[in-house]
Amino acid sequence: MLPTDVATAADPVAAVLQACERGGLLALRTSGTTDRPRVVVRTAASWADSFPHVSALAGIDRSSRVWVPGPLGATMNLFAAVHARSVGAPLVEQPGDATHAHLTPAALTAALRDGTDLRDRTLVVAGDRLTRDLAARARAAGATTAHYYGAAELSFVAWGTDEQDLRPFPDVTVDIRDGRIWARSPFLSQGYTEGEGPFTTAPDGSATVGDRGRLADGVLTVTGRGSDAVVTGGATVLVGEVEAALRRATGSDVLVVGLPHPRLGAVVAAVLTDPATLPRAREAARTALDPAQRPRRWFALPQLPLTAAGKVDRAAVAELAADGRLAPAGAA
Repeated sequence: MLPTDVATAADPVAAVLQACERGGLLALRTSGTTDRPRVVVRTAASWADSFPHVSALAGIDRSSRVWVPGPLGATMNLFAAVHARSVGAPLVEQPGDATHAHLTPAALTAALRDGTDLRDRTLVVAGDRLTRDLAARARAAGATTAHYYGAAELSFVAWGTDEQDLRPFPDVTVDIRDGRIWARSPFLSQGYTEGEGPFTTAPDGSATVGDRGRLADGVLTVTGRGSDAVVTGGATVLVGEVEAALRRATGSDVLVVGLPHPRLGAVVAAVLTDPATLPRAREAARTALDPAQRPRRWFALPQLPLTAAGKVDRAAVAELAADGRLAPAGAA
C-alpha cells in the first residue's frame, strides 16, 4: 500500500483521517530546524492510537475550541488539527475564540509580548524546550501549560508542564543509552521514504533520533538535540546544558551556537535576547559551567529568527554570528 502524501492533499487533515479509517500509511515531511527536510513514513494508526491519551492529557473534547496558528506543513501542527477534528473540536482562527492552543515556545513568547489574552486557555507547547520561566509567565497570564517532547520520527515521547516536568507519555518506555534518548512505543514511525537520517532502531523495537538526555526519578531531561553540540578543542559541549544555565541566570531567552575557529575547530558563542543581562550571564558562565562550556563570544539579538514552522532558526543565527552581522553584547 502506497502512503498518502499529506503535503500534496487539498485538505491535509481530511487526508490523514481518511488514512486512519482505512488503516493506511502516511508520508509526512519533517519541518524542524534542519535544512534537509525528510519524508517520514508511519501508519495512520500510530497517530490515531495516541488520540485518547492527548485528549485526556490536554483536556480536549468536542466542547473545546482549538487554535493552531502554525502551518500545517509542520507535523506538530498537523497532528493538533487532525486530533481536534477527530474529537469534534472546531478549529478557530483567533486566540480569543479558543479554549486550547498549540504553540511553539517562540510563538508563545510572541503572544505574551503582544499582550494576547491567554486567560483560561490551555496551551500545548512543543517544537522546542518550554522553559520553566516561560511556563511561569504563561501561567501568570492566566493560562495552563502542557508541554511535550517528541519528534516527527518518534511521535510522543514525554509529557509534562514544562521542560523540567517531562515524564514518559502513556504506553511509551524511555531509556537512556550512552546519553541518548531511546523510546519504545506503538507511536513510532517506519523510517524515511529514501535516504538516511537520525532515526535509528534497535532489535528490541526501540528507536532514537540521537537526542541527548537524562532520566532520573521518572523525569526526562532533554539536554540537547542530536545535532546541537559544539566540538571545541576536542571537547563536546551540549548547547542545551549551556542554554539552561544561562537562561536560569538571566530569566530571558538565550541561544548558544558554535562559531568556526582556526585552532580550536569551533568556539561557543551565546546570543542574548536581553543584552542588559550580560553581567549575570557571564557570572553564571564563570560559576556554573565548565571551562569548555563557557561562551567565548557574546552577541545581542532582541528577536530570534524563526523557521516556517515557528521554531528558532539556529542555523540562521549561527550564520549571522559567523558573518559578523550580529551586534556584540559586550567585550569578550
